[in-house]
Amino acid sequence: MNEIKICVIGLGYVGLPLARLFSTKYKTVGFDMNVKRCEALMAGHDATLEVSDELLQDAINNHGFICTADIEEIRDCNFYVVAVPTPVDEHNNPDLTPLYGASTTVGKVINKGDIVVYESTVYPGVTEDECLPVVEKVSGLKFNVDFFAGYSPERINPGDKLHTVEKIKKVTSGSTPEIGKIVNDVYASVITAGTHLAPTMKVAEAAKVIENSQRDINIAFVNELSKIFTKMGIDTNDVLEAASTKWNFLPFKPGLVGGHCIGVDPYYLAQCAMTYGYNPEIILAGRRMNDSMGAYVADQTIKLMLKKGIQVLNSNILILGFTFKENCPDCRNTKVADIVKALNEYDLNIDIYDPWASPAIAKHEYNIDITNEIPTNKYDAIILAVSHKEFAELDVKSFGKENHVIFDVKGFLNKEIVDGRL
Repeated sequence: MNEIKICVIGLGYVGLPLARLFSTKYKTVGFDMNVKRCEALMAGHDATLEVSDELLQDAINNHGFICTADIEEIRDCNFYVVAVPTPVDEHNNPDLTPLYGASTTVGKVINKGDIVVYESTVYPGVTEDECLPVVEKVSGLKFNVDFFAGYSPERINPGDKLHTVEKIKKVTSGSTPEIGKIVNDVYASVITAGTHLAPTMKVAEAAKVIENSQRDINIAFVNELSKIFTKMGIDTNDVLEAASTKWNFLPFKPGLVGGHCIGVDPYYLAQCAMTYGYNPEIILAGRRMNDSMGAYVADQTIKLMLKKGIQVLNSNILILGFTFKENCPDCRNTKVADIVKALNEYDLNIDIYDPWASPAIAKHEYNIDITNEIPTNKYDAIILAVSHKEFAELDVKSFGKENHVIFDVKGFLNKEIVDGRL
């Protein structure tokens, strides 16, 4: 290839950090359909907090990085990276709509000799069977003759300031061996942790989708243990702490499994398996277990209230945390919403305090009201759902009425003050 000019399509939690990193080495343009998002980024602030203002402004001012919603500004790129979400629908079926849209965009601008690399999580075969035919149709070019492709699964961990994009080893692949080497070289030039060149794009796709499926199944196992040990009157965290003294014990913790990866990827793998006539038992059993935990937390809290003689009807409940994980504003697929849904069946008054989450996003995406202000009311029950660092400084017990219940989903609080935890 001639001098590489990169376009990253999709400037969310995955695309923006990658585009910023590429801009330190190559001419880079970030493209997103959300005009307001692009304007905010060009003003020097990332609302997702994945890229600091300092790094973003340095990329813009010193490396010529731009973010745009204007397709004309990406026509002269020759290395396109697609980093759009791959969610599931209300029936947990893969929703490839964002990928089709991004592929259409690529098809409008791609030229002979260009490369398009997909980073979005998919099941094996999606890049070649679903995405590239769209690029071919829109562009009029022939795949692996006029243009080429690669797949390099994203490994972003939202909110993690230690394992940033350049410090996580990257799997790469290409549609031909020669293209695979080019794709690998481009990523290797900025990923300090190194790269692993997979033999095919399907292998790279499969590697990504099993990474989070494995974690999902392991968490499902300890969630089931939590349900069992609760019935036995044993503290699950104490059991896991004791078991972790064995050198090869895997230290997974029970909890809510949401977000854009672990709570979604197994459905992509399951869908793929079923298209080949195989019904995945363990994968879907793990999903059912983890998807049940929000309702379980609500039910356990109600049971604890009844044991303490607290009137449930019209009682006041405080939930601490709404995002899908701690110290991060990301509310995608948050399972705290499942707790709220289950509690609403009891006609309660629910307040949700989260210093990280956007009330506007919570309202728009879930029709749930949350606040960024520390509550001043007194509550019959408090549920710590997310272990934000700010909550370590709170006197959680002070939020309760004289007779109250505290349920700790994360095992975050001093267990002397809690009535129940996973």
